[in-house]
Amino acid sequence: MTILITGANRGIGKGLADEWRKAGSDVIGTARSEPGMEPLDVAEPDSISALGKRLEGSPVSTLVCNAGILMDRHDQLDNGYPPELWAQHFQVNVTGVFLTIQALLPNLRLAVANGGHPKIAIISSKLGSQASAGGGRYIYRASKAAALNLGRNLAIDLREQGIAVGIYHPGWVATDMGGSNAEVSVEQSVDGLRRQIDNLTLAETGCFRAWDGQDIPF
Repeated sequence: MTILITGANRGIGKGLADEWRKAGSDVIGTARSEPGMEPLDVAEPDSISALGKRLEGSPVSTLVCNAGILMDRHDQLDNGYPPELWAQHFQVNVTGVFLTIQALLPNLRLAVANGGHPKIAIISSKLGSQASAGGGRYIYRASKAAALNLGRNLAIDLREQGIAVGIYHPGWVATDMGGSNAEVSVEQSVDGLRRQIDNLTLAETGCFRAWDGQDIPF
């Protein structure tokens, strides 16, 4: 069983990679530039295409789209949120997710052909839920809402191919992105997310779920 995780050099991605390896899984961790890791910059289409070519013919049982950015936490409505920041967030948090999935679809289909039940896990956020509107962080919220919508629609199209899709909220986690005041430790989030992803089936494809198993309104 081969698991591929984007953004696996730190935080949640690294935690998931470490835990799955401890459980005996073959894990491919990607990062933009990190010794010993598979090179991948999800903001660069050519980098994503190159990854797909390097992995040609290798089944992937689980694809975790974890790489993401949050850069607008301090922007103000009156004079913040410049256009280039919108472009950066959507390139990484949405387009990068889609292109990575697209590039690795042959690998996921190979897992089906080999009798497996492959799955895609998209790390989004409850801040992308319309039911959780709280103001601020407009770009991050919009990009995570788009990632949620992407996952929901992929679940429809990939169900007949035997590939399940889950969208997950990792919690407010004490990482470089989440900050030191976060409510959930990396260890708690990783343990919960791994459990949710491991248990994902076609019967639940398209789910939007928190790290602790709670369903989140869209």
